[in-house]
Amino acid sequence: MRERTGGRCAHRPSVAAAAALLLAASVGLGGCAAFFGPHEKRADAQVLPTAGNTARGSVTFIERADGVQVTYNLVGLPPNSDHALQVHERGDCNAADGSSAGAVFAPAADRLKSGVRRAGDLGNIHADATGVAAGFIVAPDVALDGVRSVRGRAVLVAHEPSDPAFPDRGVGAALACGVIRQ
Repeated sequence: MRERTGGRCAHRPSVAAAAALLLAASVGLGGCAAFFGPHEKRADAQVLPTAGNTARGSVTFIERADGVQVTYNLVGLPPNSDHALQVHERGDCNAADGSSAGAVFAPAADRLKSGVRRAGDLGNIHADATGVAAGFIVAPDVALDGVRSVRGRAVLVAHEPSDPAFPDRGVGAALACGVIRQ
């Protein structure tokens, strides 16, 4: 629609054109909201058996408000057995027995305390009658960045369960080991 004003022609946008422009802008900004919105902090580990063992599977770490949710799905464990699930200092599973992963992860200040549960001792898992362990643990003492980060470290499935009353007691050899990657 044109209107004559002082010898010039002026264009008045129609209501339909304004609505179309508004719709295009909202669709475009909706895509930006998905791009700039909050992203889930996540890390994964493919867990492979150590020498002479058959345990394998995956462990996923997702940061939540109450800690890191550690979801595990493992097969090949001894039937009807309990095992410690632990994060170790180094992301190295090259040794046949998993020992290259180092000690159980503990942030610097926690390493000096004796008789205290280490942050990397995530808890115990149970394998059913078929040797499968699946579930999750919420670990409030670790994170996916900063000094308590588990990224770049190794997650191990130990032969024995851990005992909260005796945190310095060993949990036996590793049945499986995997490097935690982003």
